[in-house]
Amino acid sequence: MNEFIGFIKKEFYHIFRDVRTMLILFVMPIAQILIFGYVVTNDIKDIQIAILDKSKDNTTKEITNKILSSGYFILNKNLSSDKEIEEIFKKGDVKEVIIFEPNFDRKFEKEKTANIQIIADASDANTANLITNYTSAIIYDYLKKSNKNVQVPVQIVPKVRMVFNESLKTVYMFVPGTMALILMLISAMMTSISIAREKELGTMEVLLVSPLKPIQIIIGKVIPYIAISFTNAITIILLAYFVFGLPVNGSIVLLLAETILFILLALSLGILISTIAKSQQVAMFISMFALMLPTMLLSGFIYPIENMPEVLQWLCHIMPPKYFITIIKNIMIKGTGFMFVWKETLILTLMTLLFIILSIKKFKIRLE
Repeated sequence: MNEFIGFIKKEFYHIFRDVRTMLILFVMPIAQILIFGYVVTNDIKDIQIAILDKSKDNTTKEITNKILSSGYFILNKNLSSDKEIEEIFKKGDVKEVIIFEPNFDRKFEKEKTANIQIIADASDANTANLITNYTSAIIYDYLKKSNKNVQVPVQIVPKVRMVFNESLKTVYMFVPGTMALILMLISAMMTSISIAREKELGTMEVLLVSPLKPIQIIIGKVIPYIAISFTNAITIILLAYFVFGLPVNGSIVLLLAETILFILLALSLGILISTIAKSQQVAMFISMFALMLPTMLLSGFIYPIENMPEVLQWLCHIMPPKYFITIIKNIMIKGTGFMFVWKETLILTLMTLLFIILSIKKFKIRLE
């Protein structure tokens, strides 16, 4: 019996002294439950909207205040004309524009009816539906509470219109996210596993005695994955266009250039992971935990970033897929040019350079 107890103690000791095992057993479940608990929600919060008030009377101000005080919406801008609507949607921050018709108060008092137009960015169909439903519910609540004692039926009619995706096809949301996920996993995970396998099998020693420089070894390793990833990207775009009807409203050249940039970023990240990982299993674990889950949950792929706690929103800002998904949606769905995605492009470029520098530096250290 003592031998059996001693054996159990030994097994506990082996588990507790392995840092990677401890991370898998304790840190990963905590991280996953916190991320899923805060991210997986159908509520909306802090959605940026714009308002075009053509009436500017007491009723429109009261409705505006009720919408903004609900806690669901933040005023981004007061518009002055219809011409500003398209441009502010293309910038990407504003998800909804509320338009009050002229003489709103007078029509409401005399005709007992008035119209409000709600325009939503439906490039993310689920969020657009939620936003318009919340807005309509707030307007109906205002109408109900402000006309309790009125005998004649009165009504404010919200007219909802979706832009960029009038039919609310979910493919408009899933294709950009799936493209980012596939490219990240193929480019980063497969590259990290490939280089880790060389080290694990000892074949890296053969490369060390060759006349090749570290940068040449890295380039030679990643070129096949650049070709494979780019082929996958083109395949996804073609399937999205011909099978699912997702438009390519912007420049195809710009779209492909941004795709190559993201592939290079993912490859450089994969190389960096391979310099840290001692085996294929570790490389796969790091790639899956640090790349796949964040790409799905913290990039705006499935769940709106605005709904997340502030801490997770900060994490979202360091996730490369977030910026790539924004770029893809802007070019393919909104038809914008480089001037609308230059910030995201600059961030991806700086991240790529950072990962490349760190990878080469760490790779040299490991070779020494």
